[in-house]
Amino acid sequence: MNAPAPSSAPLPCVALQGGGVEFEVLVSPGSVKACVRGIHGSALKVAVHAPPEKGKANSEVEDLLAAYFSLPSRQVRVVSGLTSRKKRVQCMGLTAALLQAKLAR
Repeated sequence: MNAPAPSSAPLPCVALQGGGVEFEVLVSPGSVKACVRGIHGSALKVAVHAPPEKGKANSEVEDLLAAYFSLPSRQVRVVSGLTSRKKRVQCMGLTAALLQAKLAR
């Protein structure tokens, strides 16, 4: 059975005061390859090498998304879902338009 194809619909995100966005991320910890896999439902799906223990996967998610969106690491934070696969991530210095443009590539 094949996995469902990533959606091409825009990722729902919330614009923040101060120049940032917040959006949902679905994380697959313990993956062989760390990467952004695309949009699945209403979340951005990412895979990370780190196991889901002691915040290791959260830290790798922040670093992966910072590199993907060309942001400094300090501007990307997991703000909710710290112990869940479904998280809410805040990216300061990123606009909704830039987020959608990057994901459309």
